[in-house]
Amino acid sequence: MMFVVRQVALKADGSEIVRQSEVVGEEIFIGRNASNGVHLPDLAVNPVHARIARRGSELTITAQSQQPFDIDGRSVEATTVESGRGAELRFGGHIVQIGAEGDNITLTVRRVEAVSDSAEDKDEGAIYSLKGLLPGKRMSAWGFAILILIAMLAWPIYTWSSYKDLAYKEKATRPAAFHADGMWSSGKLSLAHKTLKDDCQSCHVDAFVSVRDNACMTCHEKDASPHAPMERQLSARGDPTGFAAFRRFVAASFNKPAGRCVECHTEHEGAGAMEATQQRFCADCHDGMDTRLTNTKLDNAADFGNAHPQFQPAVLVKPLRGDDTKAPRKRISLDKNPKENNGLKFPHDMHLSKTNGVAQMGRRLATKHGFGDALECSDCHKADKNNVGFLEVDMEESCAMCHSLSFDKIGGTYRTLRHGEPDMVKADLRAFYRSTAPARPINLGSLARQRPGAVNARRTAGDYARAVNFRGTRADQAIRQVFSRGGACYDCHVVTPPSSSGGLDFQIAPVAQTKRYLQKGWFTHDAHDKEECTSCHLAEKSSEASDLLIPGIKNCRTCHVGETGESLIKVKKPVESTCAMCHDYHADKGAPWLLREQDKKKKQPIITARSSAHGTGARLQR
Repeated sequence: MMFVVRQVALKADGSEIVRQSEVVGEEIFIGRNASNGVHLPDLAVNPVHARIARRGSELTITAQSQQPFDIDGRSVEATTVESGRGAELRFGGHIVQIGAEGDNITLTVRRVEAVSDSAEDKDEGAIYSLKGLLPGKRMSAWGFAILILIAMLAWPIYTWSSYKDLAYKEKATRPAAFHADGMWSSGKLSLAHKTLKDDCQSCHVDAFVSVRDNACMTCHEKDASPHAPMERQLSARGDPTGFAAFRRFVAASFNKPAGRCVECHTEHEGAGAMEATQQRFCADCHDGMDTRLTNTKLDNAADFGNAHPQFQPAVLVKPLRGDDTKAPRKRISLDKNPKENNGLKFPHDMHLSKTNGVAQMGRRLATKHGFGDALECSDCHKADKNNVGFLEVDMEESCAMCHSLSFDKIGGTYRTLRHGEPDMVKADLRAFYRSTAPARPINLGSLARQRPGAVNARRTAGDYARAVNFRGTRADQAIRQVFSRGGACYDCHVVTPPSSSGGLDFQIAPVAQTKRYLQKGWFTHDAHDKEECTSCHLAEKSSEASDLLIPGIKNCRTCHVGETGESLIKVKKPVESTCAMCHDYHADKGAPWLLREQDKKKKQPIITARSSAHGTGARLQR
């Protein structure tokens, strides 16, 4: 024989679901444990609450603990039931009806109104939690939604509106405290804007309106260079296609027009320095720009390693005139081998030779001036304080030890011609010849041996008198010698001849020592101090000062590759070089933004020009 157990549950519509199981044997247990034949998931029921045993036609029901059960409305701990008559047992919130089907005993289990803290599995879980004390899921969802709207929308809007007027007041900031609209921040501000962390109105002037360029220009009007017209910028970029066009449409629909400052200068990216502009922002316009802007003068550029034009230094194409300080310059590609009219005559190859007279003189002066076996670039070219470029080459400092301008000696002091002042050179020579007498003939002295005869004495005295008389005219001859071939000025400088035959109005062409040739890009020697000068600047092969000793792009590509890592030549130790390493959209005379910290206090003019020569002209330039 066996016990047939039927668990009856109700659907939402009131219909019953009957789950039947069979237990073979003469006895069956009822309780909360799942191992019981009749499993009642109710905390009011003991793990093993009762035992039903069959003895013929009778069923003996016995409680297995001190807790009784109900049978037909009576609370008992043990009872006997005729299987044919049946009975109704109650354990907690469940009713077990006893019946018979042939030789089998049926036990039909139903859940009635809950009379305990738990009457089924889900209630048993709830009894160990706060579920019964909290609102339902739907109410909780609505409650949290309203709370979020209040905390994250209404409160920040109220805070923003409370301080709205500060956006229009100069030097007005919020008090130091927590401000609810700060919860909208997507990240910390960069170092440059960290002082604005409690002053959202400085940039976000209007609620639910993206940051506008005029908000940026409130502070950056002086350090932001003029932009090309926005229409031209967008034309250079070209119309977007595909998904990019859809994104442009969505942005415009939410009042975010194209071409804003924040498209390149992103904020709330972290508390460090603002990230440099990514190369793709440059290549979007400059890659194939001539196909979109047919009247552009710029060459296409997309990546330094494989898509960048040759360098175009600003070369002095005409010599300076008079006291001009603005050099007539023109950007010329190095592929055209440009020459520069800088007003100098200087052969680098002669001065860097290891075997000629210059090298020999350098060795003789080595003890006093620290020269080696031959002159080196650093003997004349001195780096500036930031090791970016080089200082002007000074004639008195770098040249005078060999190219002396001395013309007289008084005791142990040498009188020198004034370098850089042609008119003073002429005045000094005239003063010298007028204030000094010619060398007195020895035979006019009383102790010197003299030829016999008064005629010889009168002849010597007459010669000396004539020399004294014409002493002043010797100055004109000396001036011509100084400014003519073989003279102190002629061999190094471009001399402007006199305006008339026999005149003495010689002039020296002004000298321009260029400090920065690549005015559209940036270069610092500090990052290249491990390299030899001659590995980039082929000065030992230059015989004229007009030679432009700037290395071309091929030389730079032996180390520098673009952002993609590609290069047109083989590179052993590639250096990744993005656009922002050398270029800056808001360009000035200093370093790009990436290198600004190294050069932020540097304020030097591009060139220095004078009315006369002042040095040999540095060729190791930025």
